[in-house]
Amino acid sequence: MITVPGFLLRRLYVKGSLKATPGGLEFELKNGLGSGYAHKLWPLKVDGAEVPAESAIFILDGEETAFADVSKEKTFTLAMNRTIVIRAEVPGFSSGPHKLEMGFDVPGLGTLSFDFTDTVADG
Repeated sequence: MITVPGFLLRRLYVKGSLKATPGGLEFELKNGLGSGYAHKLWPLKVDGAEVPAESAIFILDGEETAFADVSKEKTFTLAMNRTIVIRAEVPGFSSGPHKLEMGFDVPGLGTLSFDFTDTVADG
């Protein structure tokens, strides 16, 4: 089975896009690696704490889909050069540096995961 190293997947994250929102956080992924899809999203981790799958969504073309709803029938698709917004409910999320981890199951590749650290600006 082919593996994709985390340092390559980390390139999906749009540096500087991490923001605090009234209910938690938001960031962007942009695929410059090659089109693909996942039939399962693992819970997002923020500073080592797992965010329940039903408390995280991705937004593509204005349509919101909960991580918990991703399946073989309703995939998480990362088309080439498209941007997806990830939003999660994380009480108390604030400015400063944060480490986020994301993982997904991709047919033919297995479970892929990556992490990134970024700083949310004050204000």
